[in-house]
Amino acid sequence: MKVAHPPLILASSSRYRRELLERFRLSFLVISPEVDESPLAGETPRDLALRLALAKARAVFHQHPDSIIIGSDQAASLHHRPLGKPGNAQAARAQLRSLSGQTVVFHTALTVLSGDSAQTVEVPTTCVFRELSDAAIDRYVAIDNPLDTAGSAKAESLGIALMQSMRSDDPTAIIGLPLIALARLLAAVGLDPLNAARIPT
Repeated sequence: MKVAHPPLILASSSRYRRELLERFRLSFLVISPEVDESPLAGETPRDLALRLALAKARAVFHQHPDSIIIGSDQAASLHHRPLGKPGNAQAARAQLRSLSGQTVVFHTALTVLSGDSAQTVEVPTTCVFRELSDAAIDRYVAIDNPLDTAGSAKAESLGIALMQSMRSDDPTAIIGLPLIALARLLAAVGLDPLNAARIPT
């Protein structure tokens, strides 16, 4: 069957982003981009997310210039200071203790590249953490193992229970891929999910 649109590629190694994109019922490939994610000196979390989303998309686009490429990245901030990935359980517990009762902004950036078109947007999610006891933190870290997650909270899993409230214009942004924004950007390059989604057989 003839493909009615250029190949769609998700430039990501995240299974959560892959699972979210599957909601659109579009055929797509997944390619992990080779990008240095180290922040630049003085770079804000928002600017870091925007830069890396574009860099990831470009890294794959260079090898697949006839495709539509999706890149995304997320960075978190507390009082405008960046929150990194903890890397180990001790650091995750310490990070969660510092976030207890605090407001954290998760900056999720999204890029869609297609031909000469480059669209990049940022979708923030503001999360207020519950007051967390040491016992609750220890149990959460043992269960969810959030070592590779900025803020040490996996909202796609048990980490949602750490939250007192969450505000965003795009409910999947917190998980790493804002689907409302993505549908709009894909439609702008001729791949509207409502028109291109596979019909179940």
